[in-house]
Amino acid sequence: MSQPVRLGVNIDHVATIRNARGGLHPDPVRAARQAAEAGADGITAHLREDRRHIGDKDIERLAHEIDLPLNFEMAATEEMLAIALAHKPHACCIVPEKREERTTEGGLDVAGGHLHIAPFVDRLNAAGIRVSLFIEPDPVQIAVAEAIGASVVEFHTGAYCDAYIAGDRTKTVGLLERVKTACALADERGLEVHAGHGLTYDTVKPVAAIAQVIELNIGHFLIGEAIFRGLREAVTTMRGLIVDARSEAVA
Repeated sequence: MSQPVRLGVNIDHVATIRNARGGLHPDPVRAARQAAEAGADGITAHLREDRRHIGDKDIERLAHEIDLPLNFEMAATEEMLAIALAHKPHACCIVPEKREERTTEGGLDVAGGHLHIAPFVDRLNAAGIRVSLFIEPDPVQIAVAEAIGASVVEFHTGAYCDAYIAGDRTKTVGLLERVKTACALADERGLEVHAGHGLTYDTVKPVAAIAQVIELNIGHFLIGEAIFRGLREAVTTMRGLIVDARSEAVA
């Protein structure tokens, strides 16, 4: 019997809205509490080098005020490592980061950057923090992620979601199959499988139905939906779709 899928809610873009005006409102920690009340299994937050949304104080508060596991998304830099080691989140997901990008544009090139990334994985592991690597669904990236000691891989689902939005059915099906193949391979290698980026109500079920997927991390879409229906309802609806997809997959 397949395991249920955890839902991690990324609250970065609550902070984006707050920072557009300055001040304290809306509060991302309040959003995290509401997500928890709606059935989220964890909270994800990405502290970027330029602090464009989540800030240092947000991470401090999330670490101390929220009961759910905190997934700290971070670039592989000494500054971010020091913050992670100071707050000891449940997990750290190492992601690629460029100052000029609007959002994360793809997976981390673990294969090309393993000499740089491996020491960060080692130091986080030594501190008892679960390490996830945000990568493309690619066999080489999976193999190197395992080799350098990550316990989790999170597959970038952005290309699949973009193809769906573009209405390219053939490409959508092909990219989904690529994700499925990667999930099976990662699971065979003993890695826990997560997925995320760009997932919506329309695209989440095929990914949630993949037997090896243990966790989905979703943010921007849910915060956008919250404008129209409230965060609790947005999260509850997403949670329901994930549960339905898993139930239908094993029926």
